Amino acid sequence: MDKVEFLILRNLIHNEEYVRKVIPFIKADYFEEYNQKVVFEEIIKFVEEYNQPATKEVLCIETEKRQDINDSSFKEVTQLIGSLEEETTEFNWLVNTTEKWCRDRAIYLALMESISLADGKDETKDRDAIPTILSDALAVSFDTHIGHDYLLDYEERYELYHKKENKIEFDLEFFNKITKGGLPNKTLNIALAGTGVGKSLFMCHVASSTLLQGKNVLYITLEMAEEKIAERIDANLLNVPIQDIIDLPKPMFDSKVINLAKKTQGTLIIKEYPTAAAHSGHFKSLLQELALKKSFRPDIIFIDYLNICASSRYRNNSSVNSYSYIKAIAEELRGLAVEANVPIVSATQTTRSGFASSDVDLTDTSESFGLPATADLMFALISTEDTEKLNQIMVKQLKNRYNDPTIFKRFMVGIDRAKMRLYDCEQSAQEDIVDSGQEEEYTPEEKTFKDKFNQFKF
Repeated sequence: MDKVEFLILRNLIHNEEYVRKVIPFIKADYFEEYNQKVVFEEIIKFVEEYNQPATKEVLCIETEKRQDINDSSFKEVTQLIGSLEEETTEFNWLVNTTEKWCRDRAIYLALMESISLADGKDETKDRDAIPTILSDALAVSFDTHIGHDYLLDYEERYELYHKKENKIEFDLEFFNKITKGGLPNKTLNIALAGTGVGKSLFMCHVASSTLLQGKNVLYITLEMAEEKIAERIDANLLNVPIQDIIDLPKPMFDSKVINLAKKTQGTLIIKEYPTAAAHSGHFKSLLQELALKKSFRPDIIFIDYLNICASSRYRNNSSVNSYSYIKAIAEELRGLAVEANVPIVSATQTTRSGFASSDVDLTDTSESFGLPATADLMFALISTEDTEKLNQIMVKQLKNRYNDPTIFKRFMVGIDRAKMRLYDCEQSAQEDIVDSGQEEEYTPEEKTFKDKFNQFKF
């Protein structure tokens, strides 16, 4: 008998916690040997009727009542039941092993069924059912969570409200304000800007500041070479204009990098892919490889930038429209953020009309309006001749799931393009902004009404 099957059956008798965890996911067909299948059928029948594990005595009695087994098979079944002695096994390992066994068996049976359908041997199902059969098998998982019970799970909910969420903080005041303290895990965050406005600069700056927080940073570039991204980060972190880096004497360069390494426990990995040649599947493989070879797990991922990624769902040369294609990329990246349990920061281009505009809206999103629908945070970076003279760039919130997007809807951030840096402006820079959404914009009458309305809240 296979050891895994024996292990499963033994614990289905002696381990009640294990029974309640795995019994909904195991099927009798997963067992290859007839005697194993019979024992499992009797176990699950007893559990369903009496809501507790069966004993070996019960199994022997119930098996004897069956009319579908002969004397030889009954002897084999009772011998199997008798050998199922209690033995302690590490619970998490046991559950994980059982889950893998279930998935492997489901896939094997699905393949056999698919071959039968393809050969026309099964008259009850059409060949069109094959993709569904295979996808159901691949989806086998011990996810027992069936939802949040609003009235019963209130204590869990209250604890969640008061639990400090793990976030990647900005070193920029207003970005922390609009995100309530930084970027949460499992999110997709998008900067919208025209060519040369500052998409990559923004990501390089945030990557640099995150590294200084002691976090692990993964920067994926599909536009510029790894060395060019590293050069921009050098300018930021070493406080040297990018055009002057080449003139730094090597001892000084070495000293600056060594001192920087002493200031952080984090690691920054920069990985280049050819334009439009990599998708979320490639990024998942990269994460696995980094974990295996470098024991590196990122706290945040930057992807420079979204529009020039590929999709794992569609081929580059497929006839699918740009809306569906870009939306698919965004959904895949957000899925990656959830799977890796990190925030992902990326960027997208404005349309031609948005490029030259002094104001940008969601309608200026290049190629796909489905992108804002998928993102958790989306903001525009707007540069004009006037703001450039002041070494400033305007940020406009377009979508925000973390906070009210009408609060600080627009704000100014200082920009040092030579050193690839952003910085907080003086407060005076924010005072003349129209449509900022700050509290001061309420008239006395509006404020009185607002205060009266708040009395109805509890």
